[in-house]
Amino acid sequence: MTKKQTSPKIIIEHLVKSFDGNMVLKDINLQVEAGQSLCIIGTSGCGKSVTLKCLLGLITPTSGSMRVDGLEMVGQSRAQREEALRKFGMTFQFGALFDSLPIWQNIMFRPLQQGEAGKKAAREEAAHIAAQLGLRGDVIDQYPAELSGGMQKRVALGRAIADKPEILLFDEPTSGLDPITGGVIDNLILDAVKRLGATAMTISHDMASVRRIADRVAMIHEGRIIWCGPAAKMHESGVPEVHQFVHGHPEGPLTGKKSPAAKEKQA
Repeated sequence: MTKKQTSPKIIIEHLVKSFDGNMVLKDINLQVEAGQSLCIIGTSGCGKSVTLKCLLGLITPTSGSMRVDGLEMVGQSRAQREEALRKFGMTFQFGALFDSLPIWQNIMFRPLQQGEAGKKAAREEAAHIAAQLGLRGDVIDQYPAELSGGMQKRVALGRAIADKPEILLFDEPTSGLDPITGGVIDNLILDAVKRLGATAMTISHDMASVRRIADRVAMIHEGRIIWCGPAAKMHESGVPEVHQFVHGHPEGPLTGKKSPAAKEKQA
């Protein structure tokens, strides 16, 4: 795909965030090129979700800079932030669907709220998006509680892409799904990103998913990016923490336990 711009789509520099003296993000530095799919990995509680929430303005950073298309996101007024957020679409870890709304209204929530679509047109567009995501036609009149976890994930993806955003953010998109359904969701993400020409940032613990959808991978550890590179190179990063996480080893620097090889070498 030919990129429309030479500068990165997203630039994060020296991002810091603390909560009541607890420094979660100490110095995050990241760049994401336009049209690129970046996956952020790391142990639970390392600050992955906090990074995305800072980018969206859901959390105010302690310090640092976050620029999208050269526009500084930190310190914007509410009106400026809302305008900038029109470029974003996001799926949350547990779907975050509105239980009281039928599926078609969930999918078209933003256009409906912004008065950009009447109910008839919105319902027709929701049906079109649902079909793209492999959902039956009658699903759009059902409610979230009537759907399986995998179907809810599809609806959440549909809501994220309904406004045709330039940037898609995914928080654990395959969490809680079986491997087959997880693979289906990954394929839908890849298809959506390709059709929209979008830039994507994904948080994931699912390494099979990361291998399928990522162009580049960045790992957060102790509040910093300790490695960032092509997804194909993450198995040979040369960073012990990355090696342990990627391979899922129970022993290593992330768990404070030495591997058998390390013990043997020390002996």
